[in-house]
Amino acid sequence: MKRVFIIALLAMSQLLAPQLQAEEPLRALYTGKAIVTGTGDKNRQPGFRDCLANVILRVSGDQRLLRRREMQTILARAGSFVRSFSYKDRLAGKPIHDEQGTYDRPHDLTCNYDAEIVDRLLDDLGSEPWLTPRPRLYVLLDVERDGQSYRLRGDLLRDQDMRSSFANAAGSLAMQVAFPRALDSASPGALTLQGKLVWSDAELGWVAVWQLQFKSKLHQWEVRGVNYDEAFRVAVRGAAQIISGSGQP
Repeated sequence: MKRVFIIALLAMSQLLAPQLQAEEPLRALYTGKAIVTGTGDKNRQPGFRDCLANVILRVSGDQRLLRRREMQTILARAGSFVRSFSYKDRLAGKPIHDEQGTYDRPHDLTCNYDAEIVDRLLDDLGSEPWLTPRPRLYVLLDVERDGQSYRLRGDLLRDQDMRSSFANAAGSLAMQVAFPRALDSASPGALTLQGKLVWSDAELGWVAVWQLQFKSKLHQWEVRGVNYDEAFRVAVRGAAQIISGSGQP
């Protein structure tokens, strides 16, 4: 009898495995993260707001929602929408130094949400979840600064910081990026995102212009006077807005 029971459990697990694998990426969409200083309620509430804003952006792909007046009302009750949350000490293993206490150590706050609740909030904002598979972005970025110009590469140590920054920006929207390497011609199955990043003393930062061809239409958007982290966030958010069907950046 015990053997029959074990065989039945194994059979059930094999049947459920594909379903669980399919649900995992979906659960990740409805999980938000933020960096907070300490684990007290005073720090937790801003973290809840950041987590919810992050999830609404990731699930919808529409950055315009964050600027809606109704969004401020939703964020004021951000904590009430959280199903569960947890902390991870970013300085784990490092001793407290000077007059630092646990209240001001940086932590990663992770918030989990029920899909039904987030989808209802999106409906209230006149939007809907973007649940189709997200394509990889093949980034062709030309950089100009101090009289030098080059294309961002995926196989050069010189470009590691910019690649990491771009990957972080894409990850916040559950997307991936790839960059050209030696002998590459393209990245199969990816959408090509073209960009030009030029340092401007007059703008006190980078000027970035982005282009994406999607469904036979060429989209272009730009940002001026920012650091490259923000330039890459603008790139990915603009691409997500287009691909999700939310309109022009």
